[in-house]
Amino acid sequence: MGLFNNMLKTLSPGLAAKRADARMRLEESEMKHDALRAKRSMLDDIISESYMGHTNSGYSHGGASRKRSWAKKYNSTSLSPESDIEENRKTLRERSRDLYMNTPLGAAAVSSTRTNCVGSGLVPKPKIDYEFLGITEEEAKKLEKQIKKEFALWAESTLCDNNDQNNFYELQQIAFADWLKNGEEFALIKYDEKALPDMPYRLRIKLVEADRICTPGSYDGSYDGFNTVKKNGNSIMNGVEINKSGKVIAYHICSQFPGEYNGGGYDWQRIEKRGKKTGNPNILHIFNGERAGQYRGVPFLAPVIQTLKQLTRYTEAEIMAAIINSMFSIFVQTENGEGVTDFSGADEEGEVQDNGLKDDEVEFGYGTINFLKTGESVHSVESAHPSNGYDAFAFTMASHIGAALEVAPEVLLKKFTNNFSASKGALNETWKAFRMRRKWFINDFCQEVYVLWFNEAVSTGRLKAPGYFNSPLVKKAYTNTTWNGPAQGMLNPVQEVSAAVGRISEGLSTHEDECIALNGSDFDDNVRTLKNENAVLAEAKAACMPAVKQEGGTDGKD
Repeated sequence: MGLFNNMLKTLSPGLAAKRADARMRLEESEMKHDALRAKRSMLDDIISESYMGHTNSGYSHGGASRKRSWAKKYNSTSLSPESDIEENRKTLRERSRDLYMNTPLGAAAVSSTRTNCVGSGLVPKPKIDYEFLGITEEEAKKLEKQIKKEFALWAESTLCDNNDQNNFYELQQIAFADWLKNGEEFALIKYDEKALPDMPYRLRIKLVEADRICTPGSYDGSYDGFNTVKKNGNSIMNGVEINKSGKVIAYHICSQFPGEYNGGGYDWQRIEKRGKKTGNPNILHIFNGERAGQYRGVPFLAPVIQTLKQLTRYTEAEIMAAIINSMFSIFVQTENGEGVTDFSGADEEGEVQDNGLKDDEVEFGYGTINFLKTGESVHSVESAHPSNGYDAFAFTMASHIGAALEVAPEVLLKKFTNNFSASKGALNETWKAFRMRRKWFINDFCQEVYVLWFNEAVSTGRLKAPGYFNSPLVKKAYTNTTWNGPAQGMLNPVQEVSAAVGRISEGLSTHEDECIALNGSDFDDNVRTLKNENAVLAEAKAACMPAVKQEGGTDGKD
């Protein structure tokens, strides 16, 4: 073909030029055809699935597509809460606890949430509905003061704890932290046989970790997806006994922590959820469901386990790289390949120290000296890890983790470096989640315990509440209360206090609400304290006045 073209160029240059031009047009046409075919194939892959016998509609263009390149290997399956949650919950719980115990960011996420939601403990403030009860406001105030004193007698003593170790507010901290780490917490309601001289109340709380609630016979606490069916038709799912209608009937508690063998056999105790006569709870299940039909909780860190672990591995690699770069070692190469005798040094007694290395080993560390054999040499390898970008990368990952947990990175890292508006906005958004979780905890634990205590106080005559046991509405009116805890805090006290004063003056808020929001204090207690303080100050000033007049004269003349 090349010889023919050369002869054609010599004999007929014009014809050769036309031939070359035609060939170029043909190649260009083939290239355009190939490009069009590739584009059509790409469009078919990205947009159209019509050749499969159906037409795209709705989500099949995007998130539900099975033909796009990113979706071809995106094989995900979601089943019932039992399959998605219960069968994986033991692993999630163990990994969450590990991240809390061994990673700074995991511990910060749990601790920050616990501290801001519960802090040193949520304290009840009785709010008796005196209008419904038909009593005066003065009578209600007097009863509320008595209720606060009586509850403090029980709650501030470690005798409220079945183990006599923590008071009620410390139990709150433990229960809330366990709820975050394990996804749930259980509290057994117990009563001592008789009251003690210093404790007139018999009510006791015993906290039980979620691991011990498991199906009888599950010695490691795992769940294989199969429920145990009892003769009465109830089924036991992961330690929770459920009737045919799906109602929780009882919980099964293992006598010891599953997976541990501390002597003695395993035994399971069945605790009915409510008493048959009173309907009062025998056990409290503290958790927040995320799906209908869910009976056990999911750990707080579950959505970010993978990200936290990868960030931890990256951090450890950076730390190791920094440590290696800080080491100083000397390598000595001798002509005969032998080291200097007794070069390793001597101890205080003058005895030569042996470094314990074999002939083919060298030591790398702080100030170490190694001898190389003839022909051996040392070459350093520069690390290419992006240590300069570690801070930015870690903050970005903390932002992703915080977004999933509804905790702003500023709060998560305790690092407020942005301007006031940005920091205040981050704090406000985070506190929406904190208030929500606090409300969940109050409903599941604090208020339930408060009502049980109130029942005993009325039944023993320590509180007078006419009609309390005769009507659920009357009972609700007496036990109505708010729970005060840690305040959001102030980034700029001057601006925020001025804003609070403005809201009160315009009727947009109350003194009580602003006291709780600003510093978590009680308005009534503040007024009472200020009244006493002002009286003492006035008395002190009055006592000082005669001395002042005597020094400066009493007639006002020189």
